[in-house]
Amino acid sequence: MRNHGLKEDIRDYWSKRSSTFDLAFGHRIPPGPELEAWATTVRVAVGPKPLKVLELACGTGEVTNVLLGLGHEVTALDFSEAMLGVARAKHAGNGRARFILADAERTMEPDETYDAVICRHLVWTLTDPEQALADWLRVLKPGGRLLVFDGDWAKPTPVGRVAGLAVRVLESFMGHDPYYDGAMSQMHGDIMRRLPFSQGLTVERLEPLVRETGFVDIACPSHDPSARHSAEPRTSGTG
Repeated sequence: MRNHGLKEDIRDYWSKRSSTFDLAFGHRIPPGPELEAWATTVRVAVGPKPLKVLELACGTGEVTNVLLGLGHEVTALDFSEAMLGVARAKHAGNGRARFILADAERTMEPDETYDAVICRHLVWTLTDPEQALADWLRVLKPGGRLLVFDGDWAKPTPVGRVAGLAVRVLESFMGHDPYYDGAMSQMHGDIMRRLPFSQGLTVERLEPLVRETGFVDIACPSHDPSARHSAEPRTSGTG
């Protein structure tokens, strides 16, 4: 199977980080202004009406929390059983949340099932972006929306470089922080070098792939340190 070894390495990496992932800078979405900012962004992108949403690579269920807070019915999938365990525990008892172990590049979900497909910090890790995008288009209903939150992790922004410097300064006084995204950096670096977006995930690299897959009305507004891309399938009849 193409990239089988790489995909297993990716699963192993995220599984090992699952118990401390929410402690890493930028991953948890705490109640208050940050949670409301996320909620506002999603509401603007997909509208105020409760929808049937597929969340890809849900991790520990932080974006799941945003979606549930907006009243959506959420199917949240992840490649790592360890990550899913954390997410399931957070949202135990919520009847609008369904968690499944699945590959985000081949979801195995039925055709034209979801009003929206949403992911955060997934696209840069895809081993077969074309296959993934085609699958996401397939599971969307006509007129559905794809919402991607991601960034160019290979080339940090000025803000990211300042944050990295701050971490190093703090570590010089307080010792190594095992939770931030430099944790397990050798394994992380080895995985990144083998990915299609190893040179960085940019709008210029991603947009042609999205368009060629069949999405239209593609927009790339800024959302904090992440880039948000929303798109509408050609099957919608409005493109």
